[in-house]
Amino acid sequence: MRAFLLLIPFLLIRFGLLSILNPKSIQRAAYFAPVQGNERTAYYIYQISNIGIFVYLIFQTIKVDFSWHFYSGLIGYVLGLCLCAITVVHFSFPDYTGLNTNGIYKFSRNPMYVAYFICFIGMTLLTQSLVLLVIVVIFQISTHWIILSEERWCITKFGTAYKKYIKKVRRYI
Repeated sequence: MRAFLLLIPFLLIRFGLLSILNPKSIQRAAYFAPVQGNERTAYYIYQISNIGIFVYLIFQTIKVDFSWHFYSGLIGYVLGLCLCAITVVHFSFPDYTGLNTNGIYKFSRNPMYVAYFICFIGMTLLTQSLVLLVIVVIFQISTHWIILSEERWCITKFGTAYKKYIKKVRRYI
């Protein structure tokens, strides 16, 4: 089975569900906070590694060998998709200021990035590709820098409300 097929449900949830629930959310999700210094490099690495994941999956196949890799990958992939769907639902309905602090955002400030990582690790295990694992790790490391720029932007935009949120809710899990 071709691994690029794994991207179809992922993209349908990430963009399709988001646009159905609240079309304005697509613009919010696509917005990147202004980056500074090393964050600029991380932004480019993030974009290149994201493209790398998608392109690399085109050339991979899912190894259906019923090994622990397969079952762990399937669980990670499905869990990542479910978490992504839950996150998209909650992301679609922020409070009146535009801040998301309800639903899954009560437990993680960045559940969408966590969902992507779990889903991509699942894809990595399903394809049993070391190259894909390296790309996903690079993606995740660069994501951390993107998150730091987003947090700085959120503090500027939401002020005290976001600072209180930071004190109550973890960055990841």
